[in-house]
Amino acid sequence: MKRYALYIVVLLLGFKVFSQETEEKEQDTTQVIYMIIEGDSIPRESIDLEEVVLLRKLKFDNTMDRRRYLILRRKTRKVYPYAKLASERLVELNSRLDHIKSNRDRKRYTKIVENYIEDEFSAELKKLTRTEGQILVKLIHRQTGDTAFELVRNLKSGWRAFWYNTTASMFDISLKEEYDPEKNREDYLIEDILQRSFRDNILERQSSALDFKYIDLTDKWTSTNPENKRS
Repeated sequence: MKRYALYIVVLLLGFKVFSQETEEKEQDTTQVIYMIIEGDSIPRESIDLEEVVLLRKLKFDNTMDRRRYLILRRKTRKVYPYAKLASERLVELNSRLDHIKSNRDRKRYTKIVENYIEDEFSAELKKLTRTEGQILVKLIHRQTGDTAFELVRNLKSGWRAFWYNTTASMFDISLKEEYDPEKNREDYLIEDILQRSFRDNILERQSSALDFKYIDLTDKWTSTNPENKRS
C-alpha cells in the first residue's frame, strides 16, 4: 500500500475589521491546513477517499454451495486481470484515435494495437477453460460497458464479429453475453468475489463501466426470498 506523506502548511490569513465606534483596526487570523500528497504538487484542503464498502460475512446453505463459490472465486481472480487490461487498452486506443485525423492512419494504428494484443495475450487466453472464457467475456462487459461481440464488431468487420461469435458458440462461449448482477445470481457472486478481492488487495480495483450498486445487490440476493436463490 502506498504511503502518503502529508506536509501541513499553515497559512495565516489576516484581514482588517473596522469598528465604527472606536475606529480601531483589529486583526484576526484563520488557520487553513493544506496537504500535499506525495507525487502531487498542488496543495489540497481535503483528501478524496475511496468509497468503503462493508461486506457481509459469507454464508452458505451447504458444503456444495461453498465449494462452487470457491471454484468461481479461483476462476474469477484468474481472468479479471485480462478484462481490466482490455479496458485500459480500449481507453488508450480511443484516446489516441481522437488525435488521429486521417482514416488511413486510424486504421493503421488500430491494426497495430490489435496485433499487439493478439501477440501478447492469445497464447495465455487459449489456456482458459470454457467457464473461464465465459467469465472473461462477462468481465469485459463489466469493465468496458461493451460486450466482447460489440468490441470485435467495432474494431473488425461485422463479418469477422459474426465469425468470432459463431466459433465461440461452438465451445459454449457467447461473445454477446452480458454482465448482469442484478438479474443473474452467478454474476452477483462474481461481483461479490471482486469486491472482497479488492478489499484484500488481491486484485487491483477498477470501477465498473456499468451502473449498479453492490450494496443494493447484496440486499436483494441475501434476502430470505427463496426465488432469489433459485435465479
